[in-house]
Amino acid sequence: MTDSTLSQPLYGATFGQAVQRFFSKYAVFSGRASRSEFWWAWLFFVLLNAAFGIVFAIVMAATGTPTASGAVQITAPGVVVLVLWGVVLLGAIIPEIALTVRRLHDANFSGWMYLLHLIPYLGGLIVLILNLLPSNPQGARFDR
Repeated sequence: MTDSTLSQPLYGATFGQAVQRFFSKYAVFSGRASRSEFWWAWLFFVLLNAAFGIVFAIVMAATGTPTASGAVQITAPGVVVLVLWGVVLLGAIIPEIALTVRRLHDANFSGWMYLLHLIPYLGGLIVLILNLLPSNPQGARFDR
C-alpha cells in the first residue's frame, strides 16, 4: 500500500484490509477511518483476546494447582500466557486510540471527543454511538 492510499479511508474494507491498515497506521491520528476499517479491526482484537483467554484457560486446566479454597493457583505457564496477553494489550493502546480518533474524524467529529471516555460509564457509550454514525463528507477537513 502506498502512502497516498493509506491517507484516505477505505470504505467497504475487508477484514484483512482493515487489520493491515490498523497496523500500517499504528500511530497516525490524522486522516479518517471508515466504519468497516474500524469495526473489522475491533473484531480482530476481540477474537485475539478470546484466543488468549482460551489458551489461558487450557493452560490453567492442564497445569493449575487447586487450593484448599477451591481456587486454582496460577502456574509458570499461566504467567507466561498472561504476560504475553498483557504485552499485546499494551501494544494495542496507541493504535486503538489512533483508529478511534480517525473514525471520529470520518464522522466529522474532533478527535478530542475521544476524551469523553474519561466520563465514567457514559463516556464510553457516547464514543461508541459516535463511532456507529455514518461517514460525513465534511470529515474530509481532517485529511492531511
